[in-house]
Amino acid sequence: MLSIEKYAAIDIGSNAIRLLISNVIEQKDTPTLFRKNALIRVPIRLGEDVFTTGQISQNNQRRMLDAMKSFNLLMHIHNVKHYRACATSAMREAGNGYAFAKAIQEQTTINIDIINGEEEAAIIAATDLYSFIKKDKTYLYIDVGGGSTEFTVYNEGKPVTSKSFKIGTVRLINENVADTVWESAQQWIEKNTQEYRSIRVLGTGGNINKIFKLSGFKTGRPLTYLYLVGYYKKLAKMTYSQRITELSLNPDRADVIIPAMEIYLKSMQWSKAEHIYVPKVGLADGIIKSLYLANLEIEG
Repeated sequence: MLSIEKYAAIDIGSNAIRLLISNVIEQKDTPTLFRKNALIRVPIRLGEDVFTTGQISQNNQRRMLDAMKSFNLLMHIHNVKHYRACATSAMREAGNGYAFAKAIQEQTTINIDIINGEEEAAIIAATDLYSFIKKDKTYLYIDVGGGSTEFTVYNEGKPVTSKSFKIGTVRLINENVADTVWESAQQWIEKNTQEYRSIRVLGTGGNINKIFKLSGFKTGRPLTYLYLVGYYKKLAKMTYSQRITELSLNPDRADVIIPAMEIYLKSMQWSKAEHIYVPKVGLADGIIKSLYLANLEIEG
């Protein structure tokens, strides 16, 4: 017998907020399927406020509240049975972040969980990330966001250590990342990868997904360090307008894609990795899968 329920995830990031609605399909003696039904992305750059003033501005509060009201209505129209909303570094660091989350709940009934970097990495790991991890290989997993980057080392198919650093694309374009933070990230990566003979990188985030799509490579094929260096130089030579018109990048992607590539390239250099694999999974995918697994435990 076929059972289909709709789950939703709201990912409140530093660069944009997203609503993902998925069909969760269960059938006896068959692995559960997660099929994306709708994805709505709204470029509310909360980090631009928070990483410069420490607060979410009144304008962005109004925009985000309107978006959350719309998300609530869309979830109702889609007949979503289960949802979870998670906010990352921008709302976590905002002086008014928790108060604003409470106001959103009062006006929309949507409860927002403000999570730390370690929980963010764990949620993403609940996705199909493990299908890319081979037990005889060692990986440095890198998730680049607008406000922070999460690193996890995997060896023999299991996470060994994780660390979140306040290095993100929105911080970088606003020049809010100190040299000492870069140095700390470099030291951590070198320390935790030096004992392994060979490292592969797993990269997630909207920017690396876009780079992989632009490459035209088949799913599962890695991008090389040399390829990324060449593409980085190409993008750096283009103007902001050219990236929008010639590469069809969204305006809120055309500026952050370069600092994102800098983070991936530095991380690959520090870990001596020659290849980066792009699983095309993200926080929203992980929210839905982890929510489904949590419900299974409750029902079981």
